[in-house]
Amino acid sequence: MSSTTPSNTPEYTVSQLSGALKRTIEDAYGYVRVRGELGRVTRAGSGHVYLDLKDERAVLSSVVWKGSASRMKVRPEQGMEVIATGRMTTFPGQSRYQLVIDTLEPAGAGTLMALFEERKKKLAAEGLFDPARKRPLPYLPSVIGVVTSPSGAVIRDILHRLRDRFPSRVLVWPALVQGERAAEQIVAGIEGFNRLPEGFPRPDVLIVARGGGSLEDLWCFNDEGVARAAAGSRIPLISAVGHETDTTLIDFASDVRAPTPTAAAEMAVPVRLDLLAEVEGRAAQLGTALSRTVERRDLALTAAGRGLGRPEALIQPAEQRLDRAAERLGGSLSVALERAENRFARASQRLRSAALGFADRAAVRAGRTTGRLSPTLLRQPLALRAQRLEARAERLSRAPLRGLDRASARLDRSRLPAAAVRRSLREGSADTAAAARRLAATTALLDRAGQRLEAQGRLLTSYSYQGVLERGFALVTAADGAVVRRASEAQGQVALRFADGVREAVIADGPKAKPKRAKEAAPQTSLFE
Repeated sequence: MSSTTPSNTPEYTVSQLSGALKRTIEDAYGYVRVRGELGRVTRAGSGHVYLDLKDERAVLSSVVWKGSASRMKVRPEQGMEVIATGRMTTFPGQSRYQLVIDTLEPAGAGTLMALFEERKKKLAAEGLFDPARKRPLPYLPSVIGVVTSPSGAVIRDILHRLRDRFPSRVLVWPALVQGERAAEQIVAGIEGFNRLPEGFPRPDVLIVARGGGSLEDLWCFNDEGVARAAAGSRIPLISAVGHETDTTLIDFASDVRAPTPTAAAEMAVPVRLDLLAEVEGRAAQLGTALSRTVERRDLALTAAGRGLGRPEALIQPAEQRLDRAAERLGGSLSVALERAENRFARASQRLRSAALGFADRAAVRAGRTTGRLSPTLLRQPLALRAQRLEARAERLSRAPLRGLDRASARLDRSRLPAAAVRRSLREGSADTAAAARRLAATTALLDRAGQRLEAQGRLLTSYSYQGVLERGFALVTAADGAVVRRASEAQGQVALRFADGVREAVIADGPKAKPKRAKEAAPQTSLFE
């Protein structure tokens, strides 16, 4: 047929044909129910969910709009067998047909249970359900965190039970507990409580709670992310989902499982009245124990007091020993004093001999000593030596001049060169400086020796009995030269040695004259008392 041959076949544009196909499919399949397995599942940022329904022979592209996705009881996941209800339509932009799903439900409880068991085995193999990971609950938590719906009856039941048992501070993290976005909000609540900043009231225990419902209603608590968040919580977590017969993955991952939300509140806190009764009982026991202890110690103290006896019996022997010690002390002091006087006399004699040996022998033979050694006498040899040193110093000071004169004469005789003369002068100056340094060192040595000698002289003077005689005392000696220390020993001829000489005296027994007045009584003195 030629291209110019007229035809009765209608001619369509691409848009017209796509629109016609769209209307045909929507009219023919306006409402359908499709059973199949979920393949690819994609969640767009807009909130829409794109997925594939497939069986062993074909694949049907499907879409769940944002509004319908939020109302779904079960979150679609790959491999799940479901029954989708919706309408068929086309997508002209890609020349394909697709199913717009309004509702999506599992094909049966068996499918969900199979998926539940598969996840349970996977998480158990990773160790998330290990009992060693579980932590004990705090005994008295100050703050309790609850992740649940704030508008449901569950939070009211928890608050009511806490108020009855033990009023505590409760922080609620609002979260959906059913539907497509419930799982991510529950995870956000658990992780949010664990990430509270320092200074904010951080809970001591967490409760994740929801009331009862079907398997589909509780399916968000079987989400793998929820189970991992519960196992990774650093705060002890109580799972309170559904009734006692309901089991979810969060029950295995939590630290403690409560059969109901009300039971979770009972596990979190003790009964306040029971605590008060226990405290009162313990206080009564403590009071009784203290009374018994005081009585027992009182009896022991009384018995010990009777065994000690009278205080006088313990003190009197000690007083008697003290009196005897005081009596012996007087005699011991006298003996010790006498021994000290003897040691002092011997030391004084040795010091006198040493000083005389150090002093100039010529001064002693000339008769300058009168039996008394004084610092003035000790200074005389030092003065003589100082004079000799001054004479030597004067000769030393004139020595360079004499050497210079002699050097000049030799120079005149020998006509030495000027360099030799200057060298000789430098050498003479160096010798003179060395001699001056030796002279200064000798003078310093003599000064230190003189200071030590003067100190020894002062010490000798302080130790010598001559100083005592200078203060007005007298030394009494018997005819044989022995020192008279007691009045009973003073008999007959005695010698009285004063600071400036010795006088003879005779002591005889006779009646004692009574002094006219107490002030005129002669003082009794002793040399070393």
